[in-house]
Amino acid sequence: MTAQISFRNLTLGYERHPAVHHLSGDVREGALLAVCGSNGAGKSTLLKGICGALKPLGGAIDLHGVSPRDIAYLPQGAEIDRSFPINVYDMVSMGLWRRAGLFGGIGRADRQHIADAIAAVGLEGFEARPIGTLSGGQMQRTLFARLLLQDARVILLDEPFTALDAKTVSDLVDLVRRWHGEKRTVIAVLHDFDLVRTTFPETLLLARTPVAWGPTSEALGAENLLKARRMGEAWREDAPDCSDAA
Repeated sequence: MTAQISFRNLTLGYERHPAVHHLSGDVREGALLAVCGSNGAGKSTLLKGICGALKPLGGAIDLHGVSPRDIAYLPQGAEIDRSFPINVYDMVSMGLWRRAGLFGGIGRADRQHIADAIAAVGLEGFEARPIGTLSGGQMQRTLFARLLLQDARVILLDEPFTALDAKTVSDLVDLVRRWHGEKRTVIAVLHDFDLVRTTFPETLLLARTPVAWGPTSEALGAENLLKARRMGEAWREDAPDCSDAA
């Protein structure tokens, strides 16, 4: 299949300190790819590189003609300011910015799209609720509704299911499967290996450098997880033990 994103000996980092290095490979168009590894392995850094928030220290990322405006990025929850005075409806409607512009008007068709997105995540009746009053699951549903409106070709999710109840995880995973069925390219940073094994056919296992990349059953094999743990211990003595999930 056609490559959607290509990494060419990629190095990403902060202030010349690499967090991801020597990464080469292709993400196929329409791929459903999990990115796994210990804390500090470079997973979130990789997503920031793909969306253009972080420039490579070396090598390159080739998006094969995909505009940055065609990439939807959901950061970790801790990076979202929930004190901002905005309600669910307005937060979801921000997903239209790529088409309408930041100050573009919202017409009747747009309002229907917003209503459909809110309904798709199960938040009917919450439209006027300030986001600061939402539970963690309700907030994540709101953010997924915004992603629906972005209608992006590439979707990047950074720990999208952390600390959520089982029903919310199930509902949001269904949306991820929907995107995959629509041939969108979805890349998600995840820690739940059971979820990865049941939902994501392909996995990239990182320990700052790539440990394995391929079918999930192979990438998350016991030998690769042990190798990732040992590589993590080389740069962080308190690195979590990935092999516990084997």
